[in-house]
Amino acid sequence: MQKKNKKSLNRTLRQARSRAKIFGTTERPRLSVFRSNKFTYVQLIDDSKGHTLAAASTKGEKGKKSDSAKKLGAAIAEKAKKLGVKAAVFNRSFYRYHGRVKAIAEAAREAGLKI
Repeated sequence: MQKKNKKSLNRTLRQARSRAKIFGTTERPRLSVFRSNKFTYVQLIDDSKGHTLAAASTKGEKGKKSDSAKKLGAAIAEKAKKLGVKAAVFNRSFYRYHGRVKAIAEAAREAGLKI
């Protein structure tokens, strides 16, 4: 097996292992994080209906990625409050819990969202 294919397979397996344990409901939606090289995206997803309740991203923001991630966590928590959501299940996907992912989670907790 080629090295690139093995890396891709391992990444897919990590994601599936993480996702198998997480399910979002209307009362407690899934807070999903996606990181690209430039931007970070966050969604609140109700898996029972298959709907995205709210979304936010760091597109158009300047500065350090971790600082933008903190603002993103606070922004998604505010959107959740407007929807009446008090708690969420955190889905970090295959990303390790550090850097931007950790900054989003901590900022959302500080803004009042229970994760």
